[in-house]
Amino acid sequence: MGRKIITTNRKAFHEYHIFDKYNAGMVLTGTEIKSVRKGAVNLKDSFVKIEDFEVFLYNCHISLYEQGNRYNHEEKRTRKLLLNKREIEKLIGKIKKDGYAIVPLELYLENGWAKVEIALAKGKKLYDKRDDLAKKAQERDIDRIVKTKR
Repeated sequence: MGRKIITTNRKAFHEYHIFDKYNAGMVLTGTEIKSVRKGAVNLKDSFVKIEDFEVFLYNCHISLYEQGNRYNHEEKRTRKLLLNKREIEKLIGKIKKDGYAIVPLELYLENGWAKVEIALAKGKKLYDKRDDLAKKAQERDIDRIVKTKR
């Protein structure tokens, strides 16, 4: 069946320098997985925290399922992420030692299972963001010039 990307967190790439990436499973209710399959998900302001050796995803907006009636879920509830013990230990060490943050990059379906790609990240300074925007503008200009010369 493969991998189907549901949503990406483009803001994370703008706000952070991305380092190590991890794939984590998600604990969802029935109506949540149905909404995810429809693509009604937003990772824009979400973040990941580790509490009591468990990993949680906060502020991930999964829209209500239309046919969910009274069994519907809360849209921005905290959702547990599933990682190996070794991966959690590595994340805790990096966060405490080096001051990294954990941000979700994309939510996808893999063989019917909802998963989140999370990454260790460090916040960008304002001048880093300006440099990135300038590089993108230069690349676009170069591509435009090359395309017109063909």
